[in-house]
Amino acid sequence: MNEQITLPEELNIFLGSENREFTVYGRRARPIGSSMYQLIFGIVWLGFLTFFLSFFLESFSPGGIKQIISNMSNAEEGNPEQSGIVFLIVIIVFVLVGLYMLFSGLFSLMKRGGYFVGTPTRLVRFNRGKMMWDNWDQFNGCIEVSGNNNRGTITLEMRTGHKSFGKTNSYVPNIVYISGVPGVYEIEQICRKRIKEHDPTPV
Repeated sequence: MNEQITLPEELNIFLGSENREFTVYGRRARPIGSSMYQLIFGIVWLGFLTFFLSFFLESFSPGGIKQIISNMSNAEEGNPEQSGIVFLIVIIVFVLVGLYMLFSGLFSLMKRGGYFVGTPTRLVRFNRGKMMWDNWDQFNGCIEVSGNNNRGTITLEMRTGHKSFGKTNSYVPNIVYISGVPGVYEIEQICRKRIKEHDPTPV
């Protein structure tokens, strides 16, 4: 599967005479659903904070934000009014979390995935001057395909990863997304074949 695209000179030089089994350009860095989740989460998070501050702040602190700021300026060591400072710090942290999720979602939604080239021995990626590659034996064989054959996403799990810090303390594999590309089913078959061939732990 070779999309009709012109590869950057650096990528052509890097690949040299390697056989190119597929060549595509990822229109997105991540699946649109993943980006939208972050975006919506950020909007809902900030919306809830706005609602809370608008309708409940007066009830919890007579005088509202102005009173809290006044407490901050007048607070002395050991004065219980210093709790207003802590309250403002908590609000700022929550706002920053919402802004981070919002802008992360927007950024990933607009970010391009770059060039992907599959060879018999590795998957090569090139994006904004950065060259990356992973040998096929670094993938664990778990592959997910979404979308349609004209424009879809391939999700490849790697053997490397990290532990989550949630209640389950589970292992989360690193992911490579080939997103917004044509011919996903043909590419998936090539990836699956090469991963199986290079599997360091065959059954």
